[in-house]
Amino acid sequence: MTGFGREERKFHNKIITVELKSLNSKGLDVRIRSSLNLGEKELILRKALADSLSRGKVEVVINVQNLDDNPNHTINIPLFKQYYKTLKGLTDELGIAQADWVPSILRIPSVVEPANQVISDQDWEDIQVVFDAAKEKLIAFRRNEGATIKKDFQARAQNILELLQQVPEFEQERIEKLRLRLRKLLDEHLGSENIDANRFEQEILYFLDKVDISEEKSRLEKHCHHFLEKLEGAEPRKGRVLSFISQEMGREINTLGAKANSSALQVIVVRMKEELEKIKEQVLNAL
Repeated sequence: MTGFGREERKFHNKIITVELKSLNSKGLDVRIRSSLNLGEKELILRKALADSLSRGKVEVVINVQNLDDNPNHTINIPLFKQYYKTLKGLTDELGIAQADWVPSILRIPSVVEPANQVISDQDWEDIQVVFDAAKEKLIAFRRNEGATIKKDFQARAQNILELLQQVPEFEQERIEKLRLRLRKLLDEHLGSENIDANRFEQEILYFLDKVDISEEKSRLEKHCHHFLEKLEGAEPRKGRVLSFISQEMGREINTLGAKANSSALQVIVVRMKEELEKIKEQVLNAL
């Protein structure tokens, strides 16, 4: 589930900014980048996110900007020189035109390092305050998105139920068309004088039983109501169950389409599939 939370606060000698971004993921995947070396403190932040979020690919960016003369970062000069000599040697050897390697070298990991290798207790306390505030904003963002997705689910499930209510008005017409089509085929191939009326009616009843959609309509209606009931349920994680129910809805809609034998019913089935496809796309974002 996507989400975003950002908090920035100014303290007496620094500004701390924390940004949290989350994308949809089957599990919880946390990545933390910080201008200070958090060391074992990073585990505390990971646990705090695990206790609050069940799923999502979460990126955490922590920036501490000093307002005094102490720099946030230092350059690893021996490492910088090593990279520069190597790249300059390759440039001379291959006859490449002179290039400015400085920006590229500065982007190499470990060349630019946090100035404070050990985080102070005061810095850690301040970071936790800002982190907690950003985390609450992220959670609120995800809740708002969840409420929007819920409304969309409800609307689309109701649309499928409304489309299902339109099916009966085409069923009798469908039966009559099937009867006429079969009679026409028999007349063309056997001749009307060679057709036993009683046997024809028996075969018609057998065929109509094969294409009967009463059970599919009943099951689809139950699945839609079950889907809506789960949306209103108190359980915190509903995504997996909603996904299973939507799969069952799809099976019944596909069977309706296979048995339709009516262009009008096929139009209804296509519209049902459109609504269900939107549900399946969104259900991936549901916890």
